[in-house]
Amino acid sequence: MMAPILRSFLLCSLIFFSLQAVAQKENAAYDKALADSLGADDYGMKPYVLVILKTGSNQTENKMLRDSLFRGHMQNINRLASNGKLVVAGPLQKNNKDYRGIFIFNVATIQEAETLVMEDPAVREKIFDVEFYQWYGSAALAQYLKYHDRIEKKKH
Repeated sequence: MMAPILRSFLLCSLIFFSLQAVAQKENAAYDKALADSLGADDYGMKPYVLVILKTGSNQTENKMLRDSLFRGHMQNINRLASNGKLVVAGPLQKNNKDYRGIFIFNVATIQEAETLVMEDPAVREKIFDVEFYQWYGSAALAQYLKYHDRIEKKKH
């Protein structure tokens, strides 16, 4: 039989070493200036707002109107991306939920994202309905945009 003192010592040692094994380590590649410029927290993350665009209630058959609204939709996407407010935008493949696309806004609140979304003529005219969600992701997400121009062969 193990003495109670020895058993307590072994238990305390086990707990101590277990905690050391899961303790977080500093990242040798950490760049404080970059992290600060991107608004990163200690984990390199930050809050965003995810928007899901869904088929809206306006099912107009007027092709000229639809084309005009989609042109405005694309212009708005490009404008918001160029001013750093929109970091991800793109269509979704056909699905049974009528989801059409997503936006990820570089803003902290849903209220800010709602204001930006209402600048989109296709949303204002109900071609798209929208759902908003808080999302926590890498603060480096927007960095991919500076490379997109270099790989985009055809412009919208």
